[in-house]
Amino acid sequence: MQDSIILKELILVSFSPVRSAARTLEVLEELNKNRVSTVRDLHLKTRIPKPTIVRILQTLLQTGYVSNDPRQAGYQVTSKVNSLSAGFHGDPMIVEVGRPQAIALTKKFTWPSSIAIVENAKAVVRYSTIPDSPISPFHATVNMRLTLDQHALGLAYLAFCPNREQEILIKTLDYSCATGSKLPNERELILRALLKKVFRQGFSERNPEMEPKSSNTIAVPIYSGNRVMGTIGLTYFRSAHKGKEAIQKFVKTLQRASKNISDSASKLLKFDDFD
Repeated sequence: MQDSIILKELILVSFSPVRSAARTLEVLEELNKNRVSTVRDLHLKTRIPKPTIVRILQTLLQTGYVSNDPRQAGYQVTSKVNSLSAGFHGDPMIVEVGRPQAIALTKKFTWPSSIAIVENAKAVVRYSTIPDSPISPFHATVNMRLTLDQHALGLAYLAFCPNREQEILIKTLDYSCATGSKLPNERELILRALLKKVFRQGFSERNPEMEPKSSNTIAVPIYSGNRVMGTIGLTYFRSAHKGKEAIQKFVKTLQRASKNISDSASKLLKFDDFD
């Protein structure tokens, strides 16, 4: 009991940032904005004392993130800074441009919305408005890994992704190893028929046999050109919207939100290309 109280108190402590680390990142960010920067440039931009900037630059030089070419009369970042974003694979962009749309969906309908990407043959929730919804069927879903063939966020991806990618993903489901009353080939045929239906109607729904059975999710794909880069969905209690009521109420707005995300992502990519 005492340990749990101490742990709770520790969690509530607000720690101050490590000043040297914060300053180093600030200098690195400023270096990244310009082709070449002098100590004076960095001092004027960051207001960090010049002796401190010199020590930071020496550290960055020794670790290989910055070079100092006398002919350039200043410091510049090296290609090693790319390693700092090596774990970035595009999903933060979906969250960045999709967050306002997801929030708008919840403001409009009250129900929580989610944005997911596919990672290792699972639909991974990267953003959710559950904190903004007073009637969410779930407590938390961020980083939840969902199946591609049973969950709406996964089905919306699997049904609309390019054929070659779809075939690879279906193979990862490994229906041939499945056991049960139905033959493995039957299960795959059922899935393929479902994917055609989802593609034809333009949205997916969670398998009603999946828990929690009291709720449902409707999802649509988010495109980047001809490629599906993620999915967005809305979750609600089945008792609140019977039959096709939810489809009529939510689908068109979800599709508009998806298009807005795609348009915003496209503009952002064009801006990056221009830079």
